[in-house]
Amino acid sequence: MTGPNKNTPFPLVHYNRLCFLKNIIKNPNIIVGDYTYYDDFEDVMNFEKNVKYHFDFTGDKLIIGKFCMIASDVTFIMNGANHLTDAVTTYPFAIFGNGWENAMQGKTYPSKGNIVVGNDVWIGYNATIMAGVTIGDGAIIGTNSVVTKDVEPYSIVGGNPAKLIKKRFSEEKIKDLLEIKWWNWEIEKITQNVQNLTDDNIEALKIII
Repeated sequence: MTGPNKNTPFPLVHYNRLCFLKNIIKNPNIIVGDYTYYDDFEDVMNFEKNVKYHFDFTGDKLIIGKFCMIASDVTFIMNGANHLTDAVTTYPFAIFGNGWENAMQGKTYPSKGNIVVGNDVWIGYNATIMAGVTIGDGAIIGTNSVVTKDVEPYSIVGGNPAKLIKKRFSEEKIKDLLEIKWWNWEIEKITQNVQNLTDDNIEALKIII
């Protein structure tokens, strides 16, 4: 056995509200790793609808790693939502034309960069991730959180704005896990070691590699 087929949209038999996300994404600026799943109370096609203000002309990307778990109603706010903040007004005159089309000539709207979600990240129900945020490997984002700043690997954060609740492991164990990078193993190796991966014996994983 080598685990479920990573290329199937719906890995659970007779259940179409959980998908392996990469297999339903159509936007080339949304990049998703193998085995990352999205669960939606209504329709998994809602995922791209929840990537907000993601306009082609902004060029920013949503990048999500492998083996992530994304709950229903998680929202990603991309750079198309940004307005000027250091000008007299934040109003976007230029988009309306009719004499206003040159309002941004020689200027650009602010961009905070891509949203990057690492590997093995769990994002809880109704969380919001803001433009430019990087979420480290192994992090957990609590339900209803609004993530405005980078999240360190193997951290648990929650609230609005999201703040550190605790680290999942000691700094030494986190260092070990970031070196092990189990999500990059061949799927056969992962399948052979699912018992170790669902345990907290990091020493056993170090022996395996």
